[in-house]
Amino acid sequence: MRRLGVLPLVGLLLTPLLASPAIAQTEPPPERIINLLVYGDDPCPESKGDDIVVCARKPESERYRIPKKLREKPEPSGGPGWGSQVATMEQVQRQTLPGGCSVMGSNGFTGCTAKMLEQWFAERRMQKSNGEP
Repeated sequence: MRRLGVLPLVGLLLTPLLASPAIAQTEPPPERIINLLVYGDDPCPESKGDDIVVCARKPESERYRIPKKLREKPEPSGGPGWGSQVATMEQVQRQTLPGGCSVMGSNGFTGCTAKMLEQWFAERRMQKSNGEP
């Protein structure tokens, strides 16, 4: 029982030592950090007081250009457009819808006669365009 009573006392004695400012002394951060782009031979401004000035130098030809990030067109995200996806789904499902000619689906047979007639008329047009009777 005495051990349990001693541990909290040791913790209370060490807490002020760990939290004291003498042990954890660090410098405060600078007042202000300034990042600049400098073109050609322009001078980089000097820092005043605790300010930090960071200059990046670019060629003079880049002074009046639109930044490269804004010049590039972003690539489209995702896959094909919604319209083409709908057209693909309709084309795939057309076989089983009424008016299609397929053995699948309950109404797949209803368009077989219409499909045969379309094919017959297309063949007749081809024959007439080729000069055949």
